[in-house]
Amino acid sequence: MINVVTDIDFDAMNRDVITQFRANGGKAGGIFEGSPLVLVHHVGAKSGIERIAPLVYYREGDRIFVFASKGGADENPAWYHNLVANPKTTIELGDETFPVIARVLEGPERDEIYAKQSAVQPQFAEYQRKTSRVIPVIELVRV
Repeated sequence: MINVVTDIDFDAMNRDVITQFRANGGKAGGIFEGSPLVLVHHVGAKSGIERIAPLVYYREGDRIFVFASKGGADENPAWYHNLVANPKTTIELGDETFPVIARVLEGPERDEIYAKQSAVQPQFAEYQRKTSRVIPVIELVRV
């Protein structure tokens, strides 16, 4: 039996998703099939190593948002801590690459965007129900 959290090689899965994304104009299959996907570059807060996280995003006009859901786990994903420590970064969206500044939303602004994402992709409502933490919402502001 596969333990979803411990038996998946996330690094290998991410490498595969990144390869698919870049080869297919910003689209990937598997668990990301049909979902809007962005590649968020981030630098390790402790290690200083650059990494890339494929993330589902929500778009409202020119505004792009990602969600530190980690599937409803009780801790935030490492990429979130990295963006908080190093908010100036780069994203790949479709076939475009550009610099952004990560901004963590708070209060009603956060709640409104999270509710909109949950309406579009109901699994995000389930992620929030699974954890006692408030799942962070991060706006990727183009610079």
